[in-house]
Amino acid sequence: MAERRSQIVLGIDPDPMRLWPRALAMVQARGTVAERAGRAVSAHCRLLLEAAGSECVAVKPQVACFEQLGAPGWSALAEVVADAARRGLVVIADAKRGDIDISAAAYARAFLRGTPTPFGDVEGLGADALTVNPLLGRDSLAPFVEAARATGAGLFVLTRTSNPGAADLQDRELADGESVSDAVARIVAELGRPAIGARGLADVGAVVGATAAGHLARLRAAMPAAVMLLPGIGAQGASGEGLEAAFAPGPAGGLVSASRTIADAHERDGGDPARSAAASARRLRELVWERYA
Repeated sequence: MAERRSQIVLGIDPDPMRLWPRALAMVQARGTVAERAGRAVSAHCRLLLEAAGSECVAVKPQVACFEQLGAPGWSALAEVVADAARRGLVVIADAKRGDIDISAAAYARAFLRGTPTPFGDVEGLGADALTVNPLLGRDSLAPFVEAARATGAGLFVLTRTSNPGAADLQDRELADGESVSDAVARIVAELGRPAIGARGLADVGAVVGATAAGHLARLRAAMPAAVMLLPGIGAQGASGEGLEAAFAPGPAGGLVSASRTIADAHERDGGDPARSAAASARRLRELVWERYA
C-alpha cells in the first residue's frame, strides 16, 4: 500500500440522480430502465476512477448503491471491481455483511471466494477485502475469516462507526465495564494474523470512524496490529485531525476513506467534475500523507 504514497480510499457511492453529465451522455437509449441506469452508474464510476484513482491506494464501492438497481447494478459493481483491479487499486467491498454461519459463508463466497455448483464454480466478486458486521458474535465472523484467508483477502470489522447513532450501542458499557466497541476491538485483535508487509499488520482490520477520533487511542491499544479504515472525512464532518493513533504502526496502519468529498467536489467549486475530483483527491492525499506518513 505504501508504494503509492497514499493512504486515501476512494469511496464509490453512486447516486443515480447525481451522476456526472458525461456519464449520462455515454449511455445509449436502449434496454430497460434498470439496464440503462446500471450502464450510467458504471460509466460514472469509470470516469471517477480515471480522474481520482491515481491519488488513492484503494477503492471502497458501497455495495447498496449498486444493489438497489438489481442485476444491472451488480453487473456495474463487477465492472468497477475489475476496472479498479486493472489500475492496481485495492478493492474493499463495503457490504457490512453479518449473519449466522451458513449465511455468512454464502456472503463470503459471493464477495471473495466463489461458489461451487454441479455445473462448475460461480466466480465471486473478487474483492480484496470486505466490511463485516460483528453484531451476531465471533462465530458469525469465522466463515468470513476462513474465506478471506483462503483467497489472500482481508476483512474490516465494524468497531466504532462514523454515524451519529453509533453512540446508541457501540459506546454502551457492558457488564464487565468495557464498551461494545472495546469488546469488538478485542475480538478483532484475537482473530487477526500478521499478514501485511514487514510491520506485521493483521489481516483482520477495523472500521473506526474519523468522526470518533477521541476513541482512537484506546481502540489502537486494544488492537495494535489492525489496519484501521477511517470513514467520515468531509461530508460526515471529520476534518482529518486527531488520527495519529491510527497510524501508530506506520503509514499503512490507517486508511482514510472519502467519497462525496471527492466525487461531488464540482458541486462545491463549480468546476468540471473530473478535474474537481482529481484536485480534491490530490489535496486530501497530500494532507494525510504529510501529517501521518
